[in-house]
Amino acid sequence: MIAKTFSMVIGKAIYFFIIVRNKYFAMEKIYLSDAGPKVSPAIYGFYRWNEVGSETSAEMEKIVNLCLDLGINTFDHADIYGDYGVEELFGDLIAKKSFKREDIVLFTKCGLRTPSTKHPEVRLDHLDTSAKHIIDSVENSLKKLKTDYIDIFLLNHLDPIANLEETASALLKLKTSGKVKNIGITNFSVFEHQLLASYLNIPIVTNHIELNLLNTTALDSGQIDYIKQRYMRPLASAPLAEGRIANGTDALATKVRAKLEKIAPKYNVDIESLAVAWLVKLGALPLIGTKNEQRIRNIVASFSIDLDRQDWYELYQAGK
Repeated sequence: MIAKTFSMVIGKAIYFFIIVRNKYFAMEKIYLSDAGPKVSPAIYGFYRWNEVGSETSAEMEKIVNLCLDLGINTFDHADIYGDYGVEELFGDLIAKKSFKREDIVLFTKCGLRTPSTKHPEVRLDHLDTSAKHIIDSVENSLKKLKTDYIDIFLLNHLDPIANLEETASALLKLKTSGKVKNIGITNFSVFEHQLLASYLNIPIVTNHIELNLLNTTALDSGQIDYIKQRYMRPLASAPLAEGRIANGTDALATKVRAKLEKIAPKYNVDIESLAVAWLVKLGALPLIGTKNEQRIRNIVASFSIDLDRQDWYELYQAGK
């Protein structure tokens, strides 16, 4: 079977037309890997939602509606986000039926366990990708998200003491049941990725890795190369280095920001848009974590930038 490439157009394309700098451009849904599914080119993740309070529900609705208006229909969760509370809030939003479940793509994950009053049995941060924890976590996520299926379920890091045969069996069981449509991973090294894949007879469709102009480790470690070898698109978490690119005072942030400020006028864009355009040129999908509305818009604006090859390398050298 001939592997699909990312340039292939399969099925009916879906477009969102977005105004950026008084121009319209189309945000086409794209395949995450040769095994699917289709996602928006930018993905919103709740990994920086550390606390869930009385105002969080309204704030989430505002952010989600902004994302949908901008053409972002793909949302990334984990059981632990927001002290184990974010999934339930998002589920309440689904229940309000302000948008159709079939119009969005949901990621969620398990594996990393953190202490919480909601889980007194967890004494310290640790990893658990045992079959029981995976099954229990998916059942809990389905209940909290108020949905019958998860589009992409990910393992959050690789548990070195897990029985991988049982882990793989649990993942296959979930996919066969229809509760999980696709399998992914988060923060796996090349060797960890290869190890898990050797136990699975179903494809891994994504690997979330930290990647930005202040952290290009994934380019040097071979992670990006291996992800592309597997016909997958890299998902870049912390695309703006958690605000350091715009506001960091350390030497590297200052150096990269100066280079961005030098190049940005050529494209008439914000430096944050240019920084994300560097990722997009690499074939990566930015995983947005900020609650800042303007920063979200800056990230979306990156898709209208056709970054010159030499400008890309100039920024890369600054980041190294």
